[in-house]
Amino acid sequence: MNDRQSTAYDVRQRPPLTFHDAVLAFQSGTDTPRAYLERCLATIGEREAVVQAWVVLNEAGARAAADASTQRWRDGQPLSAIDGMPIGIKDLIATQDMPTQMGCAAYRGHFPKHDAALVQALRAAGAVILGKTVTTELGMSEPGPTTNPYHPGHTPGGSSSGSAAAVGAGMVPAAIGTQVGGSIIRPASYCGNIALKPTQGAINRGERQGLSQATAGVHANAVQDMWQVAIEIARRVGGDPGAPGLFGPAAPPAAERPARLIVMESEGWALLDAASRDAFEAILDQLRAAGVEILHRDQHPWIEAFERSIAEARAMTNEICAFENLSTMRSLLAQSPDGVSERMKRRHATGEAMNLDGYRRRLLQREEARRHLAALAPLADALIAPASPGPAPAWAGDIPGQPLNPRPTGDIAFNAATSALGAPAVTVPLASVHGLPMGIQLIGQPHMDARTTALARWMLETLRPHEAPGHR
Repeated sequence: MNDRQSTAYDVRQRPPLTFHDAVLAFQSGTDTPRAYLERCLATIGEREAVVQAWVVLNEAGARAAADASTQRWRDGQPLSAIDGMPIGIKDLIATQDMPTQMGCAAYRGHFPKHDAALVQALRAAGAVILGKTVTTELGMSEPGPTTNPYHPGHTPGGSSSGSAAAVGAGMVPAAIGTQVGGSIIRPASYCGNIALKPTQGAINRGERQGLSQATAGVHANAVQDMWQVAIEIARRVGGDPGAPGLFGPAAPPAAERPARLIVMESEGWALLDAASRDAFEAILDQLRAAGVEILHRDQHPWIEAFERSIAEARAMTNEICAFENLSTMRSLLAQSPDGVSERMKRRHATGEAMNLDGYRRRLLQREEARRHLAALAPLADALIAPASPGPAPAWAGDIPGQPLNPRPTGDIAFNAATSALGAPAVTVPLASVHGLPMGIQLIGQPHMDARTTALARWMLETLRPHEAPGHR
């Protein structure tokens, strides 16, 4: 395999493309946002043919925005700390200057010609909206063309495939993703990103209010960039209607050592292979050596009760989502029956098989799980878990004549619970298994996004990344 097809992953070396540390050079005039953008475009030119992270690029618009940012920095009047930052926008989110096709044939050529709230906020902060990143079909299960930036034979995860891969490949320092089940945290794990899936509703989703667990978040190569993008959005457009928005400081939170963490096993624990479990345990051992107490489910009845409450999180999330999608999918299938994949049609059948009582039962389950999470607040600073059940699985497409792969972009077993809980989760790239990234996630209480970010930052700055032996 040649270098153009595969880039070796070394968990001990963070990807070089970050933005927060370029600001001093912008201020001094030794670098400019336009030159920074050109370096991003050069990387895209080198790697996009294999990674395929982008649906569309607006190079002319990005260059104009970068030139305007360059002048503001020269004048000493940047609009924010992310003024000039090139950013990718997941192709579920509307942009006025590019189509929004949602990875779905039925929406090919769809061009709303307006900016979603979070895109408005990014432009107001001076960010450079470079392009639209690949999403799985309608943000669900049918994969797009994107490949893992460290091995094209493996999935980048989904549904924020392009956002995670573009950041992992060093094409942009940050990108916007969305999550209903595991669509930010799992791709971040597979692509070596740092990522924030915030408290439910903390970042304004604009028109994407139809799913009760849909959440907008940020992929980045640095905690500082991740937080700055999130807070700049929230300060300008708030959170979802009725939600108080993202709480936290205007600058990235300082690193903070946790005193106690609870291991969240969830449904994913049984799926970990030996190397992935050893990698996670190696991180726990370092935490203990640093004076952090680690609690497991058998050490307190409240933890055990919490684990029982999330034992069906995947089914809970899938059924809630399928039922909430019923009217949208019925309309879409009526208008364009051939514009939707077979995998999506089967997912829709899950919703059609439900009734209101079944939906209510799942909502009650979700509320119970949230109460059990709240009960853990006095016990620990946060929860900790693998961000995915191992590294990215191989994916070469469905096999003709064989049943469709039910999880072509990986398993949400470690993510469905935190999505259902509405809790903030941060992925930290601290492990490598079989030569591919595997993230560790910290999960906080709702609205404790800043604290969870501070704990994650401490882990990144303090712990030694663990490289498990073996090859992909």
